[in-house]
Amino acid sequence: MSTSQDFVNWVPTDYVDAEWLKWLFVAEKESLYRFGKGTTHTTIYFPEWLSLHVALPHIEEQRFIAQRVDELLKFADILNTRLSDARARVHALTQSILAKAFRGELVPQDPADEPASVLLERIKAQRAAAPKPKRGRK
Repeated sequence: MSTSQDFVNWVPTDYVDAEWLKWLFVAEKESLYRFGKGTTHTTIYFPEWLSLHVALPHIEEQRFIAQRVDELLKFADILNTRLSDARARVHALTQSILAKAFRGELVPQDPADEPASVLLERIKAQRAAAPKPKRGRK
């Protein structure tokens, strides 16, 4: 991580797993930002980094946590893909239902009903014959 002209390195060792450390920083992102100072360029100065303490589980638990987070994020990606696919199918189904409705294919049709074109012409004629509302000042 960059702090002004210096770099602070968290180096994985036999006691700190790199993936666990990555997820620790991701999870604590908001908390880490609170350490920052400055308005134009927020910087976390070295004394603040020295004051940062984290609970360090055993290396095997760190690996388990990191592996589990990766698994759950992959699962979330799968669910997100399925959700997107389902939304696309719902949209297509909605369009299909609307098309069938406009073609009169959703319910049995009464042959005695007038065609839509005749109904539309009747509505246009009624509108043309209706008195126009006056506009302007009263």
